[in-house]
Amino acid sequence: MSKRTVELRRVVVTGLGAFTPVGVGAQTSWQAMLNGTSGIATVKQFDASEYPCSFAGEVPEFDPGDYMSVKDARKMDRFMQLGICTGVEAFRDSGLEVTEENAQRIGVYIGSGIGGINTIEGTTLQHREKGIRKVSPFYIPMTITNMISGHLSIMHDLQGPNLSMVTACSTGTHAIGEAGRLIEYGDADVMIAGGSEAPISPTALAGFASARALSRRNDSPETASRPWDVGRDGFVMGEGAGVMVLEEYEHAKKRGARIYAELSGFGMSGDAHHMTSPSPGGEGAARCMNAAIKNAGLNPEDIDYLNAHGTSTPLGDIAETMAVKLTFGNHAKSLAVSSNKSMIGHLLGAAGGVEAVMTALTIYNQQIPPTINLDEQDPECDLDYVPGQARDSKVTAALSNSFGFGGTNGTVIFSKV
Repeated sequence: MSKRTVELRRVVVTGLGAFTPVGVGAQTSWQAMLNGTSGIATVKQFDASEYPCSFAGEVPEFDPGDYMSVKDARKMDRFMQLGICTGVEAFRDSGLEVTEENAQRIGVYIGSGIGGINTIEGTTLQHREKGIRKVSPFYIPMTITNMISGHLSIMHDLQGPNLSMVTACSTGTHAIGEAGRLIEYGDADVMIAGGSEAPISPTALAGFASARALSRRNDSPETASRPWDVGRDGFVMGEGAGVMVLEEYEHAKKRGARIYAELSGFGMSGDAHHMTSPSPGGEGAARCMNAAIKNAGLNPEDIDYLNAHGTSTPLGDIAETMAVKLTFGNHAKSLAVSSNKSMIGHLLGAAGGVEAVMTALTIYNQQIPPTINLDEQDPECDLDYVPGQARDSKVTAALSNSFGFGGTNGTVIFSKV
């Protein structure tokens, strides 16, 4: 019996979408991050004044009616609206046209860490107070995570792989990495991939606050997300979506597509240590980064920039710093590292999607977004975190990290084409 051999194909990024707390649209969010703008403020979606943490990163002036009918939007949880609208933006940005010939070669792979928690919470209350007749017939399809991919495929007649991913805060990164592999192995020519999350609900905010995971800087929300700073006291919850169009390289070249970057590496690992805490010394994260570097066919010193998980938690920031040192050795000191979360908070399942978009734009524009609120660097976090201001820099290869509850880790690498 002969072994099947597959020649792996190159995967490039040809479309970008991002709805974040600093703006609607990838380019708007990118410019705001370059400027060091904070999108963190007191929660507006409900009264959180009595909560230990009363602030978050909310997408400003978001109107799903700009991308779909009001009737359709009413049948979707907010996480779904954000993911679909961001997917539409990425698809438009790519300039792709779906035809009868290529529809079966284009797929969707978008996930969410929590899914429709706002609809679940609201429907549960309605059911208890008013009975079964007040439960919407759209309740189930409004809440399940794979419906972003489902809706996008129907909207654009995309008949290729239709998948979703749920790996907590690594969701967006894993979805992009796995979508890239579908193209590498020939299962699709184009994939729309990323993550979406709308977790700002009373029970979600209460749950994370009860776990003492959130910052409590209620008097200064815009300074609360402060990765690697001695004053950090927890992460800041955010909502949004980040989606990119991945495409086989020759397919993109043939149609004259704009190429932002190449998805050159993907790695995964499990800490096998604790439900919420990182493995000691960052060993799990280091294995993940090393796997991605190996998959990309690069050496550690080939990486110029690292878009960190950088959550602003006391343990997590130290563990990631140690993981970077384990992975990069002496090169760690000359590696530029920054955290988008300092400006937009932690978007949970959408974080990896947004950060992948920003990493691709870093490659494309040769500019590195800063880490804001880094006023007094923790001595145990002693790398170059690009504090305060964006930096013009040659970036040939960049790495983006995502680590999730349950000890699940994901890393993607983008390279200049």
